[in-house]
Amino acid sequence: MRDFPLCLARPAMAGRSLAWLAALALVAGLSACGGSGGAAGDTAGPSSNPASPSSPAPTVAKPGSREEAMRFLMQASFGPTEASIAAVMDKGYEPWLDEQLAKPASMHRLNWDASDAAVKALKATDSAGSREVLDSFYKVAITGDDQLRQRVAYALSQIMVVSMAQDNVGNQPRAVASYLDTLSANAFGNYRVLLEQVATHPAMGLYLSHLKNQKEDAKTGRVPDENFAREVMQLFSIGLIELNADGSPKLEAGAPKPSYTADDIAGMAKVFTGLSWDGPDTADGRFWGWCPDYCEADRAFKPMQGYSQFHSLSEKKFLGKVVAAQVKADPAASLKAGLDALALHANVGPFIGRQMIQRLVTSNPSPDYVARVSKAFGAGDMKAMVKAILLDSEARDAGLAAQPSYGKLQEPVLRLTAALRALGASSDSGAWLIGATDDPATQLGQSPLRSPSVFNFYRPGFIAPGSESGAAKLTMPELQLVQETSVAGYANFIKGGVAGGFGQRGLDWKAARNDVQFDLTALIALAAKPADLVEQVSKQLLGGRSNAALKAEMVAAVESVKLDALKADASNKKTVDDQLLNRAKLGVYLALVSPEYLVQK
Repeated sequence: MRDFPLCLARPAMAGRSLAWLAALALVAGLSACGGSGGAAGDTAGPSSNPASPSSPAPTVAKPGSREEAMRFLMQASFGPTEASIAAVMDKGYEPWLDEQLAKPASMHRLNWDASDAAVKALKATDSAGSREVLDSFYKVAITGDDQLRQRVAYALSQIMVVSMAQDNVGNQPRAVASYLDTLSANAFGNYRVLLEQVATHPAMGLYLSHLKNQKEDAKTGRVPDENFAREVMQLFSIGLIELNADGSPKLEAGAPKPSYTADDIAGMAKVFTGLSWDGPDTADGRFWGWCPDYCEADRAFKPMQGYSQFHSLSEKKFLGKVVAAQVKADPAASLKAGLDALALHANVGPFIGRQMIQRLVTSNPSPDYVARVSKAFGAGDMKAMVKAILLDSEARDAGLAAQPSYGKLQEPVLRLTAALRALGASSDSGAWLIGATDDPATQLGQSPLRSPSVFNFYRPGFIAPGSESGAAKLTMPELQLVQETSVAGYANFIKGGVAGGFGQRGLDWKAARNDVQFDLTALIALAAKPADLVEQVSKQLLGGRSNAALKAEMVAAVESVKLDALKADASNKKTVDDQLLNRAKLGVYLALVSPEYLVQK
């Protein structure tokens, strides 16, 4: 077994195709790791990872090689392209980041609106749905200029989760597109502002049921809905236990000290009463969302407003703070007090910072790395936090990256976006009709903004039982998605995509081929020389993750594909062209299912 604790092994078995070997390696490694197992909690503290020095070593201004530029872009974008690699190598890390930080955000809601118009043009009674949210996600991820902003927004979408897998959210796709815009607009702003915009967004109100949340009623025994109050503390801000600045748990009588209690949840729930749809008045009918009289056209993306008649008047206690009983209900004042208490809590820096490191760089960051990022975050500076994560010595030092405990399993969505970007993919329709890829047996087992629960696709504190990483107490969130079915499903999904493209056949399902296609032109030109083909595939898809053993297996596999000599009269040109194409496709497929591709170092 190789040393990396994700246990992705490559058995050395001659005479088998590398595609088969790669799939077997993943399954064999998974079996050794004991499957997906259970989570160790949402706030597992850092392990004794020795990778990082106690203070950051100076980092180089520019990458020393193409491979280092690619590694940076795997962390800071949806995948490197030839253009982005050249830009980073020319400008250097920080100037490239500063340029990205200044770029305006792509607008998913406007993309959704355009798709809605296109759908209606085909059939007036139809309208865009949740698939068009995914279309916009992939369009921006593959072609968008604001790569860093969108990558950070995607990371935030897995912390501050809303999911179209829940019907009441899936039935409001315009709201979800707008929610993704909210995350991207605030990706480099102030955390307190982000928290308020998340808390008052109707997509979140629908998902965690504080839209139309009513005050308590002693006569009926009704109490305010506690769903959002619980999750905004547990998942979006402070976590379950008190943390030191390096993310380690504070102890009380030898045990982790809880960061809040059931009473804090009850008090916070009162803060979030009286919020509902935006509109020109606060009539009861608007609170309940009655249509058509109280159904504003843009309510799906405008912040929820306060309705005094439904807001709790009673005293609200939470996190050591008190909002005094109100003679006249003041939803805005209560909301401000509650969000201020959360945003200023000392846990936010290490709690959010550690998860952002996990989403962008490495699954098991050292305590020192977390502490440095938390310090940069300060009172909520998201821009400083992002720069600190990506410029830190633990992110940029290739020597540290080579250690067995370093890195992360690439989540399936990011495997796909990186491949599409690296191979110059295009969309025949221009709409990027990839759609949902939820099925682990035949697809990715993951779709953006479609997690199975508010806890995302995987928990930040997940430690895989029965594995090398588990024995070392290393958190490996993405490994929670990995099991025998998902391994085979990914390989089959990629096989189909390489062979015939991804997504549906046009907006009307009548196109001649699947909508999203790799550009294999340059690889086909090299296919007559397998070593050259493999070298180019490795250069585009693997960078420094490739190695001689992998390349040798790939060359042998490509050579096994028959290639006839072109006849003088070119009568067999179609056959030869097909053979060259099949060699190019096989080279790409083998790279995309290799363990080297699946692990981000």
